[in-house]
Amino acid sequence: MTFCPAPADQVQATNRRDSRRAGWIDLRLLAILLALIILAPVLGLAWNAFQSSAADAPALVTTIIPELVGNSVLLAVCVALGVAVIGTLPAWLVAQFEFPGRRVLEWLLVLPLAMPAYVMAYAYADFFQYAGPFQSTLREWFGWQVRSDYWFPDIRTLGGAAGILILALYPYVYVLARVSFLEQPAALMEAGRIAGLGRLAVLWRVAIPVARPAIVAGAALAVMEALADFGTVSYFGVMTLTTGIFKAWFGQGNLPLAAQLGLALLAAAVICLLIEQASRSRAKYHQGLSKAHPRATIHSRKRWVALALCALPCAMGFLVPVLLLLRLALRAQVQPDLAFLSLSIHSFLLALAAAMLTVFCATLMAYAARKGSAPLRWLNRTCGTGYAIPGLVLAVGITLPALLLDRALVNLLEAWTGHAWPLMLSGGVALLVYAYLVRFLGVGLQSVESGLAKITPGIEDAARSLGATGGETLRRVHLPMLRGTLAMATLLVFVDVLKELPATFVLRPFNFDTLAVRVYTLAMDERLGEAAAPALLIVLVAAIPVYITSRAMVRRLHG
Repeated sequence: MTFCPAPADQVQATNRRDSRRAGWIDLRLLAILLALIILAPVLGLAWNAFQSSAADAPALVTTIIPELVGNSVLLAVCVALGVAVIGTLPAWLVAQFEFPGRRVLEWLLVLPLAMPAYVMAYAYADFFQYAGPFQSTLREWFGWQVRSDYWFPDIRTLGGAAGILILALYPYVYVLARVSFLEQPAALMEAGRIAGLGRLAVLWRVAIPVARPAIVAGAALAVMEALADFGTVSYFGVMTLTTGIFKAWFGQGNLPLAAQLGLALLAAAVICLLIEQASRSRAKYHQGLSKAHPRATIHSRKRWVALALCALPCAMGFLVPVLLLLRLALRAQVQPDLAFLSLSIHSFLLALAAAMLTVFCATLMAYAARKGSAPLRWLNRTCGTGYAIPGLVLAVGITLPALLLDRALVNLLEAWTGHAWPLMLSGGVALLVYAYLVRFLGVGLQSVESGLAKITPGIEDAARSLGATGGETLRRVHLPMLRGTLAMATLLVFVDVLKELPATFVLRPFNFDTLAVRVYTLAMDERLGEAAAPALLIVLVAAIPVYITSRAMVRRLHG
């Protein structure tokens, strides 16, 4: 039997196939490794939670924990109801009717997303407190002398915190409800009118039942953010699970208890996330196939009522707090100095590094799952739920894995060099960037996956047929086509990191402050005038991507 060597072109083709297969396998293995790194804090949280803290459990169960859980539940209920009402009515008005200012209000109603809730809390607390301008004006007008002469609600209560969070978070409901109202078929509205229903009756009995999944999804997102809030509730002195975690960890030095409270808060956030995802899937089922009817024109004084109902939420949630911050900044006459410049540099460099790393990892993971197996796509979806993890819970979960990795590195370096080494990750900037990656990877994944879905699969198949590996196809074909998507994803993550407070406050290195941390510390010291300038900078920078995405969404819905 004579051995006949294979033709050279066949050997080259086989080598190219093996090279492509190896490249795709390497890319998928890298994506799996990234996913495991991102999921490590959840395992660390569970490990910390099951450490011994039984001695404190009986007293805590009967004293502190019921208050924490009760306040958290009450806050969640108030926020859910509030955002459902405030977000739904303007969404219905701008989607179904034509009135003065509608085109501007359509995107202006989204701007409160650029206003961190804790910044809004500082502005309103200063304005409405006893020594603030509002009550001082009332006393001057009516001749009141002391607090006992009149009654005024205290903003630093659970109700005040709920009101602030409602104003900051109602856009979640507004955005989803508006899309649902725009996609409702004209036949539904016409059937309601034929049945003799008025406009409000059509809203209550026809439009809202159809849009209910979208409203519930938006309310679930708002509740998830409200439960994760730390700055507002701590400034108002409201004991919730987030403030309980902070007090258990730093006040009592009880990390296991903080982890147990964190698991409870994480479970609540996951429930909200599951409700949101289930509601979104039901919302897709309700989308109508017929064209939505044209907007009805509102005449007489009702159009000014519609204008007021739409203008009030965005004014109270964005414009008024900005004006109050400007007033505080001008009154304090604080001049920008080297300290303010240092804070800005810290914040911007940290946010930029975290945004670039997050988008880089999101691109690799989304691209690897594009042609990957179902388990890889499921793993990506699991990692993308990191935005459901509150910042304080994330900080608790990161502590143990970071410490174990730090000790392993130190032991390895000591074995190699024979010298003692300090801990390098714990309390460093790298740990903070890692926390941002876990927290905001979902934002990057959602953006990148949306951009990849718009690219024709045939382009990728053509590149692979020419011998390109997975990495080469990504670098030479997809990345140039994803420039706009990646830039927008980087900007969104940048702003989220810039606004983030709990994880930054807990995990930042010693003597390393950011704008968000400085605003919080100054506000807790009641130095609101000094806190106004960095707070304004955060809001103005955050408003840029919110404005861009809002205008793009409006054009897409009407295009």
